[in-house]
Amino acid sequence: MAHKQHSYTLNIVWTGNLGQGTSSYRTYARNHEISAPNKLMIPGSSDPAFRGDGTRYNPEELLVASASTCHMLWYLHLCADAGISVMQYTDAPVGMMVETENGGGHFTEIILRPTVMVKAGADLAQAHELHDQAHHLCYIANSVNFPIRCDASIFIFHPTLEL
Repeated sequence: MAHKQHSYTLNIVWTGNLGQGTSSYRTYARNHEISAPNKLMIPGSSDPAFRGDGTRYNPEELLVASASTCHMLWYLHLCADAGISVMQYTDAPVGMMVETENGGGHFTEIILRPTVMVKAGADLAQAHELHDQAHHLCYIANSVNFPIRCDASIFIFHPTLEL
């Protein structure tokens, strides 16, 4: 069976030249813009620990976001196929990275912490099992060399009455 191939092309523009370029480590900003046709621009920088702008997304945050959103999208798909109506889904993922002696580093793990609200009557055991299936299908989880764990909470959705 032939595998479908997908390509993702972005435009990354460094906007951090403060007039002297990279004449020294302290003379430039790490700011950049991530864009693609017909999409909103994502303002990027490095982590403030590495002289970045804390008001912009850094690559480490975007990696954690990618793992979380890929898992979420697979989970929603699997729930829809299984007849489980997800009414709300939030996640507060955390990624752990360590710096190495040579100044580099690597992620040691990402922990996904989704809170899922499902419609009454849903099979809660199956709803939990689908997180495991989503993990095994997630493109990002299948592409990284560190563990991504999922610590999910699933509750029955109770709509509140608006007065």
